[in-house]
Amino acid sequence: MTLITVENLSVRYGANTVLRHVDMTIEFGEIVTIVGPNGSGKTSLLRAIIGATKPVAGQVSLKPGLKIGYVPQKLHIDPTLPISVERFMRLTNRVSRNQCAEALETAGVPDLLKRQMSQLSGGQFQRVLLARALINRPDVLLLDEATQGLDQPGSAAFYRQIEDVRRETGCAILMISHELHVVMSASDRVICLNGHVCCEGSPAVVASAPEYRALFGTGTGGALALYRHDHDHDHDHCEHSQEAAE
Repeated sequence: MTLITVENLSVRYGANTVLRHVDMTIEFGEIVTIVGPNGSGKTSLLRAIIGATKPVAGQVSLKPGLKIGYVPQKLHIDPTLPISVERFMRLTNRVSRNQCAEALETAGVPDLLKRQMSQLSGGQFQRVLLARALINRPDVLLLDEATQGLDQPGSAAFYRQIEDVRRETGCAILMISHELHVVMSASDRVICLNGHVCCEGSPAVVASAPEYRALFGTGTGGALALYRHDHDHDHDHCEHSQEAAE
């Protein structure tokens, strides 16, 4: 079942075109990760999907009734503001305490309900943002570099939790990540973006694609060594384009 369809999408800010003719789909229950260098349009693509950015061409089609949960790249809360985790989660959601507690448990932090937001570690803060995105039981979860600022063990634990969320809830997950070694172990499909989709497919295919290597080289924490192009890839594709070489 297709949840999100992006067709021929282009996004421009002033005279700067950040996305050109992007096509992609998100299917029920899959984990898809978008990788690309800084300025490649990753966040702009997520913003277009949630309707926060208006494309200059193309369209985004959502399955009727689709519920989306969104975890931003960062969220600043004044450390002097006295606000508990429970109150934070209920600011824009008409939900019960039990629903908050259930979402926190799914996010792997069941004991934080009464804690102050200002007392949370970076990893706990991101888990609370994840819980807040899960509280309305979304069909698809969007994460914009949700582990930025966390150390490597914290990032790895967060991505393991994401896999648990998919297993427990069945929701699809679309995430942006700069941690290539984690992406290659946690994703069903990888989209390599550099203003356009220059490569797409299973982690194994993308890791061995010339376009991916041109952008990231071979020093990706063992990702390229872990995945070898030694099986049938009928459903994967890597598009060679002049743009990718520029």
